[in-house]
Amino acid sequence: EVQLVESGGGLVQAGGSLRLSCAASGFTFDDYAIGWFRQAPGKEREGVSCISSKDENPYYADSAKGRFAISSDNAKNTVYLQMNSLKPEDTAVYYCAAVVTCWNGGVYGADYWGKGTLVTVSS
Repeated sequence: EVQLVESGGGLVQAGGSLRLSCAASGFTFDDYAIGWFRQAPGKEREGVSCISSKDENPYYADSAKGRFAISSDNAKNTVYLQMNSLKPEDTAVYYCAAVVTCWNGGVYGADYWGKGTLVTVSS
């Protein structure tokens, strides 16, 4: 059974940092790339970042470049999203997903989703 479990969300002040974790089971990182998405209230879900075992270059949305860093621990089947210099507009539910396509132009084709973790950035 494929499972993705996010953790690490919370309330942080603007300028602060959080590290999100995505623990995956039921597949390996050779089967799928891992993407991080977010959905803010009243907005569409957007791809934030992704990492693939087949490509050394992770993807970052423009809103994440220079502030967020994605990494993976293959031994733990866990992917992390380090988020620094957080802004109120980063407030959203963050989801990780097993995705088919991850390249430096974007992240697409999510087959499995976690339930999400809420990140709230206060001004």
